[in-house]
Amino acid sequence: MDVDAMTTPQPLGQIGELARRTEQAGFSGLLFTETGRTAYLNAAVASQAAPALQLSTGVAVAFPRSPFVTAATAWELQEATGGKFRLGLGTQVRTHVVRRYGVEFERPGPRLRDYVRAVKACFAAFRTGKLDHRGEFYDLDFITPQWSAGPIDAPDPKVDVAAVNPWMLRMAGQVADGVHVHPLGEPGYISRHVVPNIAAGAQKAGRSPEDVAVIVPVMTIVGDTDEERARERELVRASMSFYGSTPNYAFIWDEAGFEGTTARIREKQKAGDIKGMAAQITDEHIATFATESTWDDLADTLVAKYGGVATRVVLYNALADRERFERYGAVAQRISGSGRGADGR
Repeated sequence: MDVDAMTTPQPLGQIGELARRTEQAGFSGLLFTETGRTAYLNAAVASQAAPALQLSTGVAVAFPRSPFVTAATAWELQEATGGKFRLGLGTQVRTHVVRRYGVEFERPGPRLRDYVRAVKACFAAFRTGKLDHRGEFYDLDFITPQWSAGPIDAPDPKVDVAAVNPWMLRMAGQVADGVHVHPLGEPGYISRHVVPNIAAGAQKAGRSPEDVAVIVPVMTIVGDTDEERARERELVRASMSFYGSTPNYAFIWDEAGFEGTTARIREKQKAGDIKGMAAQITDEHIATFATESTWDDLADTLVAKYGGVATRVVLYNALADRERFERYGAVAQRISGSGRGADGR
């Protein structure tokens, strides 16, 4: 089980130092979300600053970029990292896609499925010079040598998708190389939905579920004193209230025994009451959806909770505190190193 650190993209002049620190601390990789800054440019800078790091977008927004543009960008990053880049894609939500990016959002699940297939067709075209993808949303059939990135000395990038509901998870099992589980994806949700639906999608495509990586972000509350953990707990509470306001994620709370959580959070959100949103997340929510531990026990706690299920664990808040970052790195190294042989694999 590899352990990555999650970060929002930084100014390009800062990302090289962050990548080097992440590599030196002992993390397997660095995962870039996409917010106001693009994930791809950060990954490019990181690839040059810290060559040993595995890099991934987790996730980049798909629809505003054509599949060919996304494929070409991922191809260059795969070459720059020597084969250590993973392309993580997601739909975002309608408001952002339509009103901020100005592109279509109809039938986002089937559209993303076609998008992934189109991206992979572009990878094949870079090697063969022949582009032939005819899908429900994207038709790509023209490429010339001067407009092709050409072959690279690395395998095709893995293409992962963000998936929450059962249909999306089955789709990921059918066409993707990995699934980015939602940050609210506690172990019960993973066992009820993620694992069986990925398996169902993989079976439909004649694949093994083992071919699909399960990438799990984890909110952690770590400290050796009650005071230290209490401070971390409030940061996690605020993060959970933000994610918990999305209606599509309501079923995750409900199935874990916290019915109506999303409705209560949204009521406070509409009133502009940020503190009230966080107050809807009880300590019982946190005990279910976060991982709390002392520093000495954190590695064992994460392995016990996610070992055998997660391919990669992504520490959601490892970068929140510079002084604690190296301690998280030591935990990451302990987890990822424990499953490797003498040859480092």
